[in-house]
Amino acid sequence: MFQSFDVTSTPQFGVARVAALRASLKEAGIDGFLVPRADEFQGEYVPACAERLSWLTGFTGSAGIALVTPNEVVVFVDGRYVTQLAQQVDPAVFTGGDLIGEPPHRWLENHAPKGFRLGIDPWLHTGAEVRKLEAALDSIGGTLTLLDDNPLDRLWTDRPAEPLGRITLQSLDHAGQLASEKLAMIAEGVRDRGASAVLITDPSSVAWAFNIRGADVPHTPHPLARAIVPAEGLPVLFIDKRKAPITEEAYLTQLANLAPPSEFGRHLAALAAEGRRILLDPDLAPCALTRLITESGGTVVEAPDPARIPRARKNAAEIEGARRAHLQDGAAMVEFLAWLDQTEPGTVTEIAVAKQLEATRRTVGERLQNPLKDISFDTISGAGDHAAIMHYRVTTESDRTIEPGTLFLIDSGAQYINGTTDITRTVAIGSVGAEEKRFFTLVLKGMIAISAARFPKGSRGVDLDPLARIALWKAGADFAHGTGHGVGSYLSVHEGPQRISRASQQELLPGMILSNEPGYYRPGAFGIRIENLIVVNEAAMIEGGDLPMLGFETITWCPIDRRLVVTDLLTAEERAWLDAYHATTRDKLMPMIEGESVRRWLEQATAPL
Repeated sequence: MFQSFDVTSTPQFGVARVAALRASLKEAGIDGFLVPRADEFQGEYVPACAERLSWLTGFTGSAGIALVTPNEVVVFVDGRYVTQLAQQVDPAVFTGGDLIGEPPHRWLENHAPKGFRLGIDPWLHTGAEVRKLEAALDSIGGTLTLLDDNPLDRLWTDRPAEPLGRITLQSLDHAGQLASEKLAMIAEGVRDRGASAVLITDPSSVAWAFNIRGADVPHTPHPLARAIVPAEGLPVLFIDKRKAPITEEAYLTQLANLAPPSEFGRHLAALAAEGRRILLDPDLAPCALTRLITESGGTVVEAPDPARIPRARKNAAEIEGARRAHLQDGAAMVEFLAWLDQTEPGTVTEIAVAKQLEATRRTVGERLQNPLKDISFDTISGAGDHAAIMHYRVTTESDRTIEPGTLFLIDSGAQYINGTTDITRTVAIGSVGAEEKRFFTLVLKGMIAISAARFPKGSRGVDLDPLARIALWKAGADFAHGTGHGVGSYLSVHEGPQRISRASQQELLPGMILSNEPGYYRPGAFGIRIENLIVVNEAAMIEGGDLPMLGFETITWCPIDRRLVVTDLLTAEERAWLDAYHATTRDKLMPMIEGESVRRWLEQATAPL
């Protein structure tokens, strides 16, 4: 499952494909066209048939969008992918853009000529995105055209077939709630808003609501499917029946009417033609659906995906499953880290190490009878200055030997039927310098601050984010990514709306699982990140306090490299937290570990400071 990427740029493909696309745009009477990484379902991972950005440019990252104009093609990526973009695309054809600082709508305002005519495929952009593009184009007297056909798809003659990944049932033991109860809750919300139906367009919400999982895209086990849940009556699930074996089909037909995906538009138009009020989430649904509803006579009611918050707030069964999955994953991490520590420095590469970790997860899963289903994202395996690239993606070209005297960062995760994991550890390979140890300790202080936080109900991610940064700020440093993202239950490793970041306005609610991953990155030198997963829970009342408080339960158990800790930089409370964490890690994982040498390693790695 681990993917390494050959950086074999073929500039002639970029030149020829861009030229053909430009000719199509000219014929259509438009000046520019957007090619997003996103597919019709707006997911982080997309099937091969939706890799339009990669087909046009050669760029294979998980986030990006290209703007094709008569004179240039700007490929917008975030800081994770700047290096990868430079390696994979032809600089004579493609120019790098800043997806965060100057995304396409801002670029159009700042650089596009007056009267610029932009075309988009309305199935590949949400309503919220379209509003930003329309406002930007209005400011320069331009226009936005929603195209009926994607001109790139007409040129992509050998486009792969759509996926037919088999669906599986998520048992009540793991789901914790019957699908019929979830669908009834969604229907009640539709009635409360005075609407006729709601569109569920996020495949993860479909998977959650129907207690199914899929295999259509890498790393995220949801089926590419949509649903219409009415205020009264049976939902309609739009899914290719070839994905559902007999047992699964029989299960689904008890919950919904099944229809092929090709019938979705016709069904929605018929509903709208009756003048119905139809709910959809403008941040998740393709803008094509808004157009279809309004042009057919219906009314769009914009509202958050009704499954999103219930899906984010894990129930007791899901939380217990996550705890068990993380214990198993912790055992695999210990066996892997012991192997790495006992391997002669300078004899293994970044790719070899990532493959070893996946193999260890697989072996431990078989031993504990809870098999590894997939990795939860492409493993980040970076040594030395590669670790300073926040989301470095090793390729066969960039792969390097992990040399002594360096820091090594590995950020990885796993999909098990009972939970999704995500963990980062930064470890010393041989002896490293005082500066690396100082910043490791400052990052650790931030991670401990989040872990030990108590906060009043109503607190948001933005309120807690400074706790992870204050030690770095005092040292004149910071990190450029969020402190934490939401995590699903055998679903997406990046789940919204919960986050801990400078911008997150979502209230943190009991049951939400988040990552806790402050870091520090010195370009050209080294990078550090320490990550555990945490669950929001009700905290014990503080003696003498006035307010009920929330806190976090840590569910990731794996040693943090004590060799990198400058003890004098920790407070007594921080030292106590780390010693207690290590003692609990040792107690929880030791019964799951095989091999005397690994057990000795765990004893040493979790000894008190």
